[in-house]
Amino acid sequence: MMDKYYITHLRELESEAVYILREVAAQFENPALLFSGGKDSIVLGWLSRKAFFPSKIPYPLMHVDTGHNFDETIEYRDEFVKTINARLIVASVQESIDKGRVAEEHGKHASRNALQTTTLLDALEEHKFDCAIGGARRDEEKARAKERFFSHRDEFGQWDPKNQRPELWNIFNGKKNMGEHFRVFPLSNWTEMDVWQYIAIENIPIPSIYFSHKRKVIERDGLLLAFSPYLNLDEDEQIEERIVRCRTVGDMTCTGVWESKAESIEDIIQEVAATRVTERGGRVDDKRSETAMEDRKVKGYF
Repeated sequence: MMDKYYITHLRELESEAVYILREVAAQFENPALLFSGGKDSIVLGWLSRKAFFPSKIPYPLMHVDTGHNFDETIEYRDEFVKTINARLIVASVQESIDKGRVAEEHGKHASRNALQTTTLLDALEEHKFDCAIGGARRDEEKARAKERFFSHRDEFGQWDPKNQRPELWNIFNGKKNMGEHFRVFPLSNWTEMDVWQYIAIENIPIPSIYFSHKRKVIERDGLLLAFSPYLNLDEDEQIEERIVRCRTVGDMTCTGVWESKAESIEDIIQEVAATRVTERGGRVDDKRSETAMEDRKVKGYF
């Protein structure tokens, strides 16, 4: 059970996030919330409902669908949208491939994760979104620690980490030129532990893949990957069954799973408290280079 101090801390984070979401609605003409079906975007959807209740959420949820998702994620996404009474837009990486906008990767480490950037930027332009709300947190990865709450993107959707606006006294500047847009990160000051504690006190339903379950996996480069038809296996890679869970949700080809016995939110909280490996330590896409995340963000990634 959480003590009163920690509950107060969570309510302060909640209040900050709600304030930022209302600032988004006030400052931008056509925002959207980027929704992956992961815990952070789930919390953002939940906070959005709180921020504008009893009115409907004034912006849609947009999922950039790689086509290589966990089935549990897609099922949860559709149910969650109904729960919070939101509108869903799906941007398809497969459609981007079919149109020749991006090319499918090949080889052992092939993934559609990097292809999401083009699909995202095309969707922002198609729907004329001037703001994309994301669930990134500063504790996740060193490149994300450089972000402001209101993160400016130029007319090409690119991010310049050396040219960001100051944010003094919680004054957020959403001024932009034609064709430019913003990424907004209301959970910037949250940690992974904060997210799970908040899910616990709010009793927010989450996808079943976050809890331990038996799944076919392969071991690759020291990480466990869920076996799927989308993986290109080497001859020496063996498929085996283990009790695992996901700490982060993304494309199946690059999202690692963890051996775990966590069967409840309380179990997950205890596990997070004890671990010394970040949740993105199991993301293969972050290991392509030392600056993999920042390189993708500069090009327009989430």
